[in-house]
Amino acid sequence: MNTWPVQDAKARFSELLTACLTQGPQMVTKRGAETAVLVPLHEWNRLQNAKRPQLKQLLLQNDVRTEQLVPPRAPAQRRKTSSLA
Repeated sequence: MNTWPVQDAKARFSELLTACLTQGPQMVTKRGAETAVLVPLHEWNRLQNAKRPQLKQLLLQNDVRTEQLVPPRAPAQRRKTSSLA
């Protein structure tokens, strides 16, 4: 994976995009720290689809995760009543 300082990436974006499409993902750094990665669209779509389970897979799972459906309730608090008699 090639590394591009942000200044070069901005100045030569067309070249960065071409490198991404021909060579694969390209790393962009800011002040020497890895900040972002430019990936081809087909790779992005593959990554997005790989992380999301299909509805059928969720329904057929043996371990049902119902504890996440309803958030836990806080203990009930009663108001103090004042006697106005």
